[in-house]
Amino acid sequence: MAQTAATPRTCLVTGATGYIGGRLVPELLAAGHRVRVLTRSPEKLRDLPWAGRVEVARGDATDEAAVAAACSGVDVVYYLIHSLAQGAAFEETDRRTAEVMARAAREAAVGRLVYLGGLAPDDEELSPHLRSRAEVAAVLLGSGVPTAVLRAAVVLGSGSASFEMLRYLTERLPVMVTPRWVHSRIQPIAIRDVLRYLVGSADLPPDVHRCFDIGGPDVMDYAEMMARYAVVAQLPRRRILPVPFFSPSLSSHWVGLITPVPAPIARPLVESLRNTVVVGEHDIARYVPDPPGGLLGFEEAVRLAIQRIKDHDVATRWSSASVPGAPSDPLPTDPDWAGGSLYLDERTRETDAAPEALWRVVEGIGGETGWYSFPLAWELRGLLDRAVGGVGLRRGRRNPNDLYVGDALDFWRVEEVEDGELLRLRAEMRVPGLAWLEFHVERTASGGAQLRQKATFHPRGLAGHAYWWSVAPFHGFVFGSMIRNICRAAEQGHRPAGEARAA
Repeated sequence: MAQTAATPRTCLVTGATGYIGGRLVPELLAAGHRVRVLTRSPEKLRDLPWAGRVEVARGDATDEAAVAAACSGVDVVYYLIHSLAQGAAFEETDRRTAEVMARAAREAAVGRLVYLGGLAPDDEELSPHLRSRAEVAAVLLGSGVPTAVLRAAVVLGSGSASFEMLRYLTERLPVMVTPRWVHSRIQPIAIRDVLRYLVGSADLPPDVHRCFDIGGPDVMDYAEMMARYAVVAQLPRRRILPVPFFSPSLSSHWVGLITPVPAPIARPLVESLRNTVVVGEHDIARYVPDPPGGLLGFEEAVRLAIQRIKDHDVATRWSSASVPGAPSDPLPTDPDWAGGSLYLDERTRETDAAPEALWRVVEGIGGETGWYSFPLAWELRGLLDRAVGGVGLRRGRRNPNDLYVGDALDFWRVEEVEDGELLRLRAEMRVPGLAWLEFHVERTASGGAQLRQKATFHPRGLAGHAYWWSVAPFHGFVFGSMIRNICRAAEQGHRPAGEARAA
């Protein structure tokens, strides 16, 4: 899909660890642009294929000094920051970060701001999500910097939160009792066309300062989207039974139970579906012409997304960004923990398997492969987490065969990977404290391998201590069988589920 830039420019991409930003960066590079990314966690970019080709600026989007430094010498800023993961405070956070960027871009004499916002009807009461998107657009348009706001509805692409909602609702529920929002009119757009418009916006003339509506060729309601998805996915016909009293809160918990998208993120997305989100103009085509074959239709966008999932070729996922309740605290090995409570469950086991075979099993843990101990117990723990608004186990893996720092892995996040040696996971389930799970693989003198497995928990308050001691009696079963079964799988030449299918 690469477009050649009319003039190579220096582009700053914010939100590069998120779904859209992570896909935009390689497209800008392919178009010939120079790319700088602003992130508070540069380590999350370390394993990405394009990491060595970009300049990385460390900083938080609310830090005025860091944002100002990142904007210095930049021609185009892509503002792709949204704060749904902040829960109820996301509107205030979005407003504050937009104001910081508007000032920084103006003072740095940035040539253009590009923002991906949401379609917002003029004659309807907007959901908080769409209202926040519109407010951010207004802040950036008022910055004094030439600004292009691309307003989109549902983005169809493997790994997007909206697509994951559509996919899991349709695949898991042959009969759906649904709220009224399933009959709101929507004009979805393929991620491929979103990226085309974003890349093309770098070359907009300086006098272009406005919003553009972007959408695919199809207009439908959510019920039709589910029905047409079922056809593409070769599923039996889905039956939909609307129920008028389903509130957004109830709907979000229902979506959170059925799909991998947790309720705190699902709620603003669900609330937005009650609005009519259809393009009112197609003026963007004057500057970024439609491709020769036209914009991608719904069925083709779904087909491509499903194929990418089957091929394990999902470049970025909504879960690449942080989630509600995800900690950003020091590592368990940092000196900050000195004097504090730190509970450990550490186990070591030797195996005749080669270290490479053992590492292959460790790196393939989770997702469809599972956790090598009491699957029912893990499933129940995931359901309990979903019940209290956590992410549960349904996020799975981005890829069955390898892990990047920053990847979501069920209700963990990959915090460190040292190939062949170390995998450290930080818990993102709802617990009264901070938790990590580590696997260390070492070669033994006999040519076999040793696996050291360590669970670490830093309690928060009395509830944290009570939590640890309430689950401690089960550790022998869960963690003891885990290390034993991982070593056994390595001895038997076990491969991750996706790798086995590919073979």
